[in-house]
Amino acid sequence: MGFSAAMAAVSVNIDLAQQKAFLLQDGQIVYESPISSGRAGHRTPTGVFQILQKDENHFSTMYGRIVDDAGRIVVRDADSDMVVPAGCTFVPAPMKHFMRFDGATGMHAGILPGYPASHGCVRMPRDKAALFFDILQVGDAVRVFGDPPERTSRIRPMARPTPPPPIPSPSPTPVAPMPWRGFFWGHAPAAATPPPWYYPR
Repeated sequence: MGFSAAMAAVSVNIDLAQQKAFLLQDGQIVYESPISSGRAGHRTPTGVFQILQKDENHFSTMYGRIVDDAGRIVVRDADSDMVVPAGCTFVPAPMKHFMRFDGATGMHAGILPGYPASHGCVRMPRDKAALFFDILQVGDAVRVFGDPPERTSRIRPMARPTPPPPIPSPSPTPVAPMPWRGFFWGHAPAAATPPPWYYPR
């Protein structure tokens, strides 16, 4: 089945340049999510793939942390082939709501520092990862494209143009009060002020 045929149902577009993922239904975007894709040296592969596996409580077999007996982090960004110091333990990285689409690469909940920072996976906020996980099925198409930002500092979102202040409504031109014309308008000679009996008591 080609990508165009899969687009008739549910699919995912992952734009590495925008650092966003889009969930599509019949080719129309219905949800979007910020992401953090693979950093330099661990770039997320581009191309057209399919969801190969779903694992709600997945753990990495390659990456994680090394902690000591007290639970303090000794190595924050550790590989499974690193030498673990005595008294320490390698703790695999959790990948909640994991959706594999190419080899060991997939989408999952993770930390988003604001720039490409993963080992190749596509990290998403936990709520969005859960949403995509609930909707996507094995076999759904995943299209990854674009060039990720090269900088490793925080990506600032494009500033939205500030809407111009509302144009105030023109103040109505003051209208001079009409001269008093008696009890019925226009049936008595004009008077500068109403007669004394007019004022309510």
